[in-house]
Amino acid sequence: MDRGAPRIFRREALRKNAGRLEGDILRTPSGWTTWAYRILFAALVAVVAFSVLATISEYASGPAVVWVPGRLDLTATVQGTVHSIDIRSGQRVAAGDLLIRLQSWQAEAELSRAQREFDLQLMKTLRDPSDAQARQTLTALRTQKDLAKARLEQLFIRAPRAGVVGDVRIRPGQAVATGDVVLHLLDPSRGPSILAIVPAQYRPQLRPGMSMRFELKGYRFAYTEATITSVGNQIIGPQEVQRYLGQELGDTVEIKGPVVLIESVPSSPTFEIEGQRFDFHHGMNGMAEVRVRSEHVIVALVPGLRVLLRRPHE
Repeated sequence: MDRGAPRIFRREALRKNAGRLEGDILRTPSGWTTWAYRILFAALVAVVAFSVLATISEYASGPAVVWVPGRLDLTATVQGTVHSIDIRSGQRVAAGDLLIRLQSWQAEAELSRAQREFDLQLMKTLRDPSDAQARQTLTALRTQKDLAKARLEQLFIRAPRAGVVGDVRIRPGQAVATGDVVLHLLDPSRGPSILAIVPAQYRPQLRPGMSMRFELKGYRFAYTEATITSVGNQIIGPQEVQRYLGQELGDTVEIKGPVVLIESVPSSPTFEIEGQRFDFHHGMNGMAEVRVRSEHVIVALVPGLRVLLRRPHE
């Protein structure tokens, strides 16, 4: 090589490279690679252990409503105007106690007329007891008077059984029609239940005695454990669910597709929020879920293992 020719590489680089051979072994520090292999091996063991030991579950979930059994809706049997309300919400009443007084000028006028005609006919009969026609007319007027009195008695709404007054749905001076709900009468001896509505495909996997978890709407992480007491045998549609819940609660839940009804009893008649306990009330809603199936992660990843293991799902 011409000494005067310009050099492409520096003299130090050429000297450093002069003692190296092509294809020499790559030498790296062994400390970090050893730890890397250990970490990878530990991660692999953890993944395998997790796949073998851990399980994943399938849940039947849907909307749920708090239901108070023994709740009796008292309705007006005649048309009238609310004259007075003799009870208040939460008051205990006995069978036959007067709850609400209605007023109907027509019924009162009819009774007054029947009573007046009966009294006049009674006077005629007493003047001539031998008059058979007068006695027959008196009997007919007594029947009319008793009928008018019975109609007037229908204006007094009484408790059909002992219980606790729930919601009072009317106010004094309000006009009510026949069949209008005026108040609810509760049975204090019966606690609340939870009515869940889940998709129909889970019906074969549901049975009484299974556990159900209920989360109240509006209360985050307010979970309540319940035990299923009955499962509907028939698959029903959204309209039938609304009919079952009634006019008051039918619009509070959104139902799509065929469903099955589940009734359960909560472990406690109250629920806890931040250390405080509150009562369940009729119509409170939320979400319910029931675990219907569980399997190990490795079986879910490799479905063929189900045949090898031949173990029924939980």
